[in-house]
Amino acid sequence: MHRRSFIKSLCRTAAVFSLDQIVQGAPLGVQFVNVAREAGLRASTTFGGKARNRYLLETTGCGVAFFDYDNDGWLDIFLVNGTRFEAQWTKGTEPTCRLYKNNRDGTFTDVTAGSGLAHTGWGQGCCIGDYDNDGNDDLVVTYWGDCVLYRNHGNGKFSDVTEASGIAKTARRTPKGLNRWNTGCAFVDYDRDGRLDLFVANYIDFDPKTVAMPESGNCLYKGMRVACGPPGLDGGRNILLHNNGDGTFSDVSEKAGIWNTAGTYGLGVLVSDFDNDGWPDIYVANDSTSSALYKNNRDGTFTEVGINAGVAYSADGKPQAGMGVSAADFDCDGRFDIVKTNFAGDTSSLYHNTGDGFFEDITFQAGLGRNTRFLGWGAMFLDFDNDGWADILLCNGHVYPEVAETAIEYGYRQRKVLYRNLGNGRFADVSMDGGPGILEMAPGRGCAVGDFDNDGDLDAVVNCVNDVPQLLRCDSSLKNNWIKLKCVGTKSNRSAIGGRVYCATEKHRQMDEVRSGGSYLSQSDLRVHFGLAQAAAADIEVHWPSGVVDKFAAVAANRIYTIIEGGGIQPR
Repeated sequence: MHRRSFIKSLCRTAAVFSLDQIVQGAPLGVQFVNVAREAGLRASTTFGGKARNRYLLETTGCGVAFFDYDNDGWLDIFLVNGTRFEAQWTKGTEPTCRLYKNNRDGTFTDVTAGSGLAHTGWGQGCCIGDYDNDGNDDLVVTYWGDCVLYRNHGNGKFSDVTEASGIAKTARRTPKGLNRWNTGCAFVDYDRDGRLDLFVANYIDFDPKTVAMPESGNCLYKGMRVACGPPGLDGGRNILLHNNGDGTFSDVSEKAGIWNTAGTYGLGVLVSDFDNDGWPDIYVANDSTSSALYKNNRDGTFTEVGINAGVAYSADGKPQAGMGVSAADFDCDGRFDIVKTNFAGDTSSLYHNTGDGFFEDITFQAGLGRNTRFLGWGAMFLDFDNDGWADILLCNGHVYPEVAETAIEYGYRQRKVLYRNLGNGRFADVSMDGGPGILEMAPGRGCAVGDFDNDGDLDAVVNCVNDVPQLLRCDSSLKNNWIKLKCVGTKSNRSAIGGRVYCATEKHRQMDEVRSGGSYLSQSDLRVHFGLAQAAAADIEVHWPSGVVDKFAAVAANRIYTIIEGGGIQPR
């Protein structure tokens, strides 16, 4: 077959552009533009030393959340903040987490003061979920030495209920008395009792008094003395907290089998029903070792199956430095796949779910093997062009600020990578055509996706190290349709976390889940978004965690809907 015809035949299932069109230089039709400053996101995130780090703790950075804390239908932004060793902050100048209210005109107002969220410390990640089923999404922020649960009162005020909920006694100290290094988190109703439980990954059992310093010369990166770890340090143990239904949580980590594996340098947390049995499983991206997949045994326990399932190592069987994670059914075969970011000198990983309890590493076959210069953090599947196929956005930035003064790899500040799903199992790197927001260099860490301006395309927010955040607005000239769904549980947890949503047009069937956590220590919009290409309507089917199934035929495109479990669908 002629090469040109062969390429065309491979791409007949792509919804808008074929690989042949992309090869010929067809315009992408989408531009990401950083509008953070104009939008009012001007406060810098503080995290460790600017030019040099002595401790590994100074390198990880913070997560970010897109969530509608006031239930007005517009996404607000929460940015986790950090601190510095030996910093002398005067009262009122210490760095704190930030809450920005969406003004519904493309701008945000800093409403941190008076919200109850102005906490200072070594902030790491965040996740969202309505743990008390009162209709207001609550917030968890993880720290080195803490894990704070904020109850949302629905009026712009949050209360720190960490002590009262019982989380503090588990999440603050290890059994040896060291500060827990809590990282990624996710709400998950693992026993499907209608109440959200909490999973928290842990990185290492870190003690700055005993860890080796860069000046010791024992920790080198390409000839440079850098902060030591994580290899050689004790990995932290992940935590599973069960919601008792009375505002308190119980530590079931050991009972549930989470501690049957050794400490494993946990970072990004991803919850999804990978084996389609109706019960949520948990995947954790681990740094410098095998990643972990906790299979839900449907009896309150989990079994770690990462190695057997094929998602623990690279395609050649090597451990990787996993950071961020995301799930999507990128090829629309009815099974959730995984993308994971890794350290510089390595590729990101794309694991294809084969449907028999196994995954296949198809990183190179799918076109993600060409980029090895970047050090990846945030990882997100998103349909940025609304063609009905999940694309990929990766957020990057080197871990060592010392590389900024050298020609090593891609420097400390790095651009993002944007992959377009071709609809045939392959992706095209379209970063250079993705707009100035993709190409702008930044020390990126946490990244979340959501439609902050409710215009029907997906935007992104990035938390940067010792820099201002980025708000990447998606500007599209395409005329593809879309649909966005807010799911509200009644028998299920109120946030509908774990609910699976199907969206079918005449020749295309997609699915997604309502998901807490994910990416790198971050939280994306809980609303489920589907691109519809040229379809004017779609059939929607929601499989709730309770077992209830709701079906809605011919739902009109280009609108935001609320679906109540067992109670119908209403446009916003």
